[in-house]
Amino acid sequence: MIVPLHVDEKEMLLRLQAGDRRAFDHIYRQYKDRIYGSLLKLVRVDDLAEELLQEVFFKLWLNRTNLSDVQSFSSYLYRMAANLVADFYRKAALDKKLIQRLTYTMTELYDHIEDHINFKESNVLIEQAISSLSPQRRMVYNLCKVEGKSYQEVSQILGISTSTINDHLVKAKRAIQKHFINSQEATITIILIGLMHHP
Repeated sequence: MIVPLHVDEKEMLLRLQAGDRRAFDHIYRQYKDRIYGSLLKLVRVDDLAEELLQEVFFKLWLNRTNLSDVQSFSSYLYRMAANLVADFYRKAALDKKLIQRLTYTMTELYDHIEDHINFKESNVLIEQAISSLSPQRRMVYNLCKVEGKSYQEVSQILGISTSTINDHLVKAKRAIQKHFINSQEATITIILIGLMHHP
């Protein structure tokens, strides 16, 4: 069942159709947070959700004269947002640079994930990446990152220099990040294929 527009909102839409910028600003403030939240659930990346949000309202302004038949304005906005996300993914499927951008932007959260991970309920991807490290590198990583020991303590335990410990950690981080990136890229590819087959 379609919920009728509120009288005030009807008035705002009429003013918007007439090109009233204040009505547009009012509608933007009223809906931007909800539309942004919906977009963020679909793209999972803050800056992409923000870009798409701006595009939603840019298109709304361009198409403001075509709102007379709209019965549920909120549904209209959500549908527009969903269509823009689908268009973005379709474009990304044909554009390797867009795929790389989406993949690498998602992995900017890597350090945050590593810092806040609960190792008792550890992320499967991180565990897989750690298990693929060489025995000594894995030992250094676990002692420093999991047990929170200092470089000096690990140096005494393993009998290696602090510079060697730092080298192991840098290379371990790169290996884990690469594993994370590759896994995200595979997930994104599956999403893109699904979207390409469901216009």
